[in-house]
Amino acid sequence: MLERVFKLSAHKTDVKTEVMAGITTFMTMAYILAVNPSILSSTGMDSTAVLLATALASFLGTACMALMANLPFALSAGMGLNAYMAYTVVAGYGYSWQVALLAVFIEGLIFVVLSLTNVREAIFNAIPLNLKRGVSVGIGLFIAFIGLQNAGLCVDSATLVTITSFTDNFHTAGICALLALVGLFLTAVFYIHNLKGAILFGILATWILGMLCQMTGIYVPTPDAGFYSMFPTLGMTDFSKLGETFGQCFHVDFSAVGLINFVVVVFSFLFVDLFDTLGTLIGVATKADMLDEDGKLPGIKPALLSDAIATSAGAVLGTSTTTTFVESASGVAVGGRTGLTAMVTGVLFLVSTLFAPIFTAIPSFATAPALIMVGFLMVGTVTTIRFDLDNLTEAIPAYLAIIAMPLFYSISEGISLGVISYVLLNLAAGKGKRITPLMYVLALLFILKYIFL
Repeated sequence: MLERVFKLSAHKTDVKTEVMAGITTFMTMAYILAVNPSILSSTGMDSTAVLLATALASFLGTACMALMANLPFALSAGMGLNAYMAYTVVAGYGYSWQVALLAVFIEGLIFVVLSLTNVREAIFNAIPLNLKRGVSVGIGLFIAFIGLQNAGLCVDSATLVTITSFTDNFHTAGICALLALVGLFLTAVFYIHNLKGAILFGILATWILGMLCQMTGIYVPTPDAGFYSMFPTLGMTDFSKLGETFGQCFHVDFSAVGLINFVVVVFSFLFVDLFDTLGTLIGVATKADMLDEDGKLPGIKPALLSDAIATSAGAVLGTSTTTTFVESASGVAVGGRTGLTAMVTGVLFLVSTLFAPIFTAIPSFATAPALIMVGFLMVGTVTTIRFDLDNLTEAIPAYLAIIAMPLFYSISEGISLGVISYVLLNLAAGKGKRITPLMYVLALLFILKYIFL
């Protein structure tokens, strides 16, 4: 049956190879089960509900990818998109998490329509390459900045931000910040040695060190100050918690939501998810030698449709945008070539719901190194941006997008400034011909956002 469904022989692979590839992909992605609840719970969402929603959406999206596209790519709540929802839409714009989930749901529906046509690829091709790369780099810096804050390493000061004092409150905030640094070092070492699941093992190692510190009295739990015991409460997953987020995207009071603001939020989700997904699919497929002679990925339409379905389903369940993960490359690297790899990964996400109490007990300083390392992986794209004098009308907008995201604490502000500056600078330089009609539309929408906000 597996041969008939996944066409293993045609892809020159076998069941054993595909299963091992699926396990490898899950190990490199499992950190999201600890990180996503940590991020989204800051909006007031229940962490167990977020974990269950994340795992179920991951299973659903990855299963769709396996059965509809027969590709070895796995999906889960996208890094950057979850940060945008928590820290920009909810914390920045002041929207409720229910409104944010509704925006994600609508984004997914729009992507379903776009994925059934060639519009999604057309939109991707309309945006200049340097600006796409700048957005990726900016999101990486933004995620790393959030990681530094969650670790307690970056704190408020007269200079806006500064490094924390490790000696003040050493047995609580100080030791947590120090453990985050140790965890970052361990994660980097794991990466240097090409350890599969380096980020996940970095989280677990940091958490174990925290428990050892508590056992020896170096760390002292102080619940009143927000410092809790490092040890998880053993027990079965409370699946009823999912009811706290399931379907909540449809319970929204629109009287408190500005239409233009909401449209901008939906579009921002669309923009980031669009390039994240297409970039990941093309990048991973290139590594797997899956592109045809024209550089196109056969089966990309059902792959995009799987991503879109998972996004809307995830919003209904109660998680941020579900998207294709670049970590899928780890499974491809060990031989994964068909949807069987993805299906194995999806089933493991489903099984992980049984261990929710463990994942949700992981402290934020232990997940912080994961955020910083993911930021590092995304920032690496900066080396592909052309900053030469002949390309300034593309380089400057990319630069503005990069610095705006962490400094303005908003992914959408970086995208806005990047698009607007690209259009204005090219017009000023007499290079209006290189501006696509879509870029004019995007720039106009972002300008209207600033006028009516």
